[in-house]
Formats: sequence, C-alpha cells, structure tokens
Amino acid sequence: MKKSWHLSRRTFIRATGVTLGLPFLEAMSPVGRPARAAEEKAAPRRMACFYVPNGVNNSTWIPKTAGANYELAPTHEPLKEFKDEFSILSGIGHPGVESGHAGGDTFLTGAILNATPGFDYRNTVSVDQIAAEHLGRSTRFPSLELSREGGTGSARGSFTMSFSREGVPLAAENDPRLVFERLFLEGSDASRAQARQRIADDESILDIVQDNTRSLNRRLGRRDKQKLDEYLTAVRAVEKQVKRSEAWLDIPKPKVDESQIDFEPNPKSMNDLRDYLRTMCDLIFLAFQTDTTRVSTFQMHREVTNHIFSAFLGFKDRYHGLSHHGGNPDALDKLAKIDRFHVEQLAYFMQKLKAAEETDGSMLDHTLIVYGSGMNNGDTGGHYATNIPILFAGGLGLGVQQGQHLAYKQAKHATYKDKPAAPPLSNLFATMLQHLDVPAESFASSTGQISELSSP
Repeated sequence: MKKSWHLSRRTFIRATGVTLGLPFLEAMSPVGRPARAAEEKAAPRRMACFYVPNGVNNSTWIPKTAGANYELAPTHEPLKEFKDEFSILSGIGHPGVESGHAGGDTFLTGAILNATPGFDYRNTVSVDQIAAEHLGRSTRFPSLELSREGGTGSARGSFTMSFSREGVPLAAENDPRLVFERLFLEGSDASRAQARQRIADDESILDIVQDNTRSLNRRLGRRDKQKLDEYLTAVRAVEKQVKRSEAWLDIPKPKVDESQIDFEPNPKSMNDLRDYLRTMCDLIFLAFQTDTTRVSTFQMHREVTNHIFSAFLGFKDRYHGLSHHGGNPDALDKLAKIDRFHVEQLAYFMQKLKAAEETDGSMLDHTLIVYGSGMNNGDTGGHYATNIPILFAGGLGLGVQQGQHLAYKQAKHATYKDKPAAPPLSNLFATMLQHLDVPAESFASSTGQISELSSP
C-alpha cells in the first residue's frame, strides 16, 4: 500500500528521544514529488580526500604483484578486511607538476604552479570543489576542509588541500570543538539575528563593489580587464555563499550526541596524535551520516612536517628527515612504521563507514575515498612528483570496481611485466567525478577515465 505520510528526520529524532544523527530512511522521502522522492531515496554520493606528507617507503607500499589477485603490501595490512573495497595505483602522478614540497598544493588540483605568465604561483580549482558544486546543492555545507595545521599556509606550503575556482586556498579548520559547533550546534536567537545583519552588510558591500567596478571596467586596458574579471568572478562566488548562508539560517541543524566526540586531543601534540586523527575522522563521519556535507578533505600533516613519532612508534627521528633516507634500511623501516600508522587511521574511518547501513548497502559503498601523498621519495630519498602513492577506496554501490593493484610503467619494487603507460592522476579524479554523477567531462590534465575502476 502506498504511504500517505512523510517522516522528517527531525520528527524521528524528537519522537524517539535519541540525539544521534540519522542516515537516510525511506520514510523520510517526501510524498507528492515523485522525481524528488526517488532522488532522496537513494543514498547520498560522497567524496573524502586524505593527505599524508613526505612520501612513503615504496618497498612496503607498492605491492609486489599486480592485477585483481595481487599480494597485499605490508603497509596495507591494516586494511586487509577491505581488500575487495580498495585499490592501489602505482606509477601514477600529475604530469609537469613541481617536485619538492608543493605536493599539498597540487595533490587535488594537478596545477603547474608557475605556468601562468606573470605569476610565480597560481593554483587552480581542486577536484573536491568541483564535486562540492554539484553534491553540495542539498547540504548545509558544500564541503568540509580540515587539516592538522589549520588555515591556509603559504604558497608551496599549503595547510589545506582545497582550492576555489579562482585557485584561492580555502582555509581548513583544525579545532575539533569548533568543527563540531559549526556543523551541529544551533546559535541563539541573538546570534542568528547577528548573522542576518552580517549577511545584509555583506550583500550591501558586494553591491557597492560591483557598482564601482562597472564604471572602472570601461577605463581599463585588456590585461587589467582580465584581472578585474577574475576578481568579479570571486566576488560572485562570495555572493552565492552569502545567499546560501541566509537560506539555511532557519533550517535546524541535526542533533548529534556530543559524547560521541573526544574534544580533548590537541592538534599540536604528538602525544595526542592518534586520538586527534580519529576525532577528525569521527567528525567527517558524522557530517556525512547526517548529510550536513557530502565532500570532505583532511590534510593529516603539512608537507615538510618534522614531528617525532616516539609517542607511538618508539623512535626519535624526525618525520621529514626520514624521507631523505638515502636507502638506509633503518630509516626505511621507521618510515614504513609511520606509513602503517597513518593507514591504520584510514582503516578506522573505513570501518565506521562500513558499519553504517543505508539504502542499498553501507556508507562505504556510497563514498569515494582517495588517500595519498604528493611526493615520492624514491629509492635513495628525496622529493619527486612521479610515482606518488595513491590508494582509492569505496564506491561499490556507485559502480566502482575495487580490489586491484593498477601498476603503471613508472612503478618500482615490483616483479610484474608488461605494465601499461601511466595515465595522469587526473584520470582517477575524472573517474571519481563520473561515479559521483558530477557533470564534468574532464578534470585538469585528464585524458579520459580509468576503465579498470568501473564495473563492467
């Protein structure tokens, strides 16, 4: 029998007396709007991006065999229960990008930073923001930017993975409590009134800016007009954000039990590192589960980070120093332990997604995860932009085919033969956008999609 009622998420929370963010339920689909109802019955499509700096120990990261029946590499053993739900891509990278410490800047953009005449540094839009423009239309926040450092950092030393259409870095948050408050805590009537006033003020300022630039534009030369057009594009993006914020002011935020989150870990303390990384994973999970956002980036550490992992791993060598290992077995062993520690945190996040059931599977089935570094330190240590470590996970419910090692010609430490030429890393991003139903024909340097990652 056809139902004649609609259950809202908020009504369900009040009725049960439970203060937890809920996944989509079929009874939450609106009645009387067939197309929209069909859309909302489907689980949301999501993207999560994770970044680690300084490269990895290739000998324990790159599997020794390729294909669907490959032998799991030692670093990936924490993910062995998910072997059919992730793939390793070796030998891949962004063609032409800078080597060195700019990996965080270019990991999700693929930009050649000095390619624009007159600019020593100019980035481009990151793939998460392309996804957010489409996936974020139905969520309070189009995307969530997190990093251990917080803020934006500097050119070629970014503290964020996300860049706007204009190549402007989007500031990341690193305080778990501030992230939680932004996502889930309602403001008072007074604070909402203040927010309305700020929005009104912002709109007035934007109107003034656009009026003034119209008259200015008539008196400028071609190059200055181009710069002004770019500036106005950024102004229009801000205008859209202001209107979006206003539209969500009266829509209640989802209720989430604060006791689920450990706010104590300090992002600056290595003693708190494991707990901190897991707290941030918890926040991403809750943001996804409550459909507060569908796109997130998390830079676990900035490039050139030189922290000491003695609190967990028992040695006092500095992290960045280990990437200049010179082939030393002891240094490589320590780097491998750091790599495995980070993969353990990814496993923690994937376990949470796997355990959360929703329409047609789990949250992991409807989430695409890319994890990696923008640097390869090679056989003897150093910083190279080719053959960077890439792990791609999730999405079995989105038509993705996982459980493979896709090994390309630049890959080393492997015994397989007849490796195909490496596609640009942007081909992976183009493939992800396709499976997220984002209407993008290409991305950055992409030349197509990676067909092996799509189910027949």
